[in-house]
Amino acid sequence: MKAVVLAGGKGTRLRPLTFSIPKPLLPVGEKPILEIILRNFKKFGINEIIISLGYHGELIKAFCADGSKFGLSIKYIDEEKPLGTAGPLSLIKDHFDSDEKFVLMNGDIFTQLDFSKMIDYHTRGNYSITVGYRNYEHKLPFGVLKLKDEKLFDIVEKPGTEFKVSAGIYLINTSAIEHIPHNEFFTMPDLMNKLLKQNDDIGAYRIDEYWLGIENIEHMNDAIKELQKIEDMVEK
Repeated sequence: MKAVVLAGGKGTRLRPLTFSIPKPLLPVGEKPILEIILRNFKKFGINEIIISLGYHGELIKAFCADGSKFGLSIKYIDEEKPLGTAGPLSLIKDHFDSDEKFVLMNGDIFTQLDFSKMIDYHTRGNYSITVGYRNYEHKLPFGVLKLKDEKLFDIVEKPGTEFKVSAGIYLINTSAIEHIPHNEFFTMPDLMNKLLKQNDDIGAYRIDEYWLGIENIEHMNDAIKELQKIEDMVEK
């Protein structure tokens, strides 16, 4: 099975670390984020990887090479301009058979996702796309007043609202690529909305395993702590 990793972003929220190093190569413990992603793919039999490159892409090529050191086959596409989360797929149509499905994943995600379960869900549902999601609670830092005729009748201390948010991991049928404009900025929400308008079925798979989109230094520290927990469990 194949996977596409989006690794072209500038990682501006992790500056100054990303001035000279692309975010996927920042270390979580002793390994770069991207290496952890690749080794996890290998674990689930996802052996052919295409990495979409942009910012400092030459460093990612130098680190991963042809993928043989990970037991994988790795190829690359270079974005001459930012193409969003779906746009790069328009450049690699020839890499897939007409009836294939593949994983699409952001290159800044640290997760213990069991890909085999997500793939099984996608296959059984016969979906054009399956989007992995997480439950996310946004909690207000204030007490919320409920008023009627300028009089208080209730107060709720720091209420929270739960959202279902995209986890940046997708299963995609090759046929969906035909709906992506060639070499133009196009996002996965753009693609999914386009397919929904033509009544395609899109699955939503809840990721219960550990998941973290690394956006700042605090997230990197959280990922390092989780990785240490995993290593400690393996040693036991």
